[in-house]
Amino acid sequence: MGMNVAYRGPEDCPSVIPVFPLPGALLLPRGQMPLNIFEPRYLAMVDEALKTDRVIGIIQPDADGNPSSSIPKLYSVGCAGRITQLAETGDGRYLITLIGISRFRVEEELPPIDLFRRCRVNFETFASDLTARAGETEVDRGGVVKALRDFVDAAHVKVDWRGIEEAPNEALVNALCMMSPFGVREKQALLEAPNLKTRAEVLIALTEIELARGATGTDSTLQ
Repeated sequence: MGMNVAYRGPEDCPSVIPVFPLPGALLLPRGQMPLNIFEPRYLAMVDEALKTDRVIGIIQPDADGNPSSSIPKLYSVGCAGRITQLAETGDGRYLITLIGISRFRVEEELPPIDLFRRCRVNFETFASDLTARAGETEVDRGGVVKALRDFVDAAHVKVDWRGIEEAPNEALVNALCMMSPFGVREKQALLEAPNLKTRAEVLIALTEIELARGATGTDSTLQ
């Protein structure tokens, strides 16, 4: 799935975006994220995005912040996505699909509109995100596939191995990161990895840790 708008550099990205705080959610450049929108404030957020540039920032509440706060602290890095599909359900919900554009760094949070949160953001640090498949040749594809095989064997799930074999390195690594069952801190580490090679290495390391936990009977997402 593609976009009708080309983002060639940070200057093409909006400086102020609505943000959707979602713990455990990970959007990466050119990744696809389906969302079921039903809360009034986030329905208003989608309406506002559709009026402007269709861009929404996916960001996690900070795992080390105050969990009891009605306005949780946000991590400083998220990923912007463009609404490329929208369906109205007839019962007050939106079903939307975002395609990841680029990661961003939060510069400041602005006063909310209609109760949804907005941030002034900067994309300069992550300018390479706007180049498709950047750094693919440096990825340890064999290590990624081995980690996936080990995970699949331990979790007793099925995957489309043909699709895995045909996927380019960027699409493979980012899709596996987005679908991974890791927690908030682990997802943030994958998001903030400086490049695709490092993200693949973090993914392999986290998978090995989970497999080791499962082998020793400790708390694991593989259980």
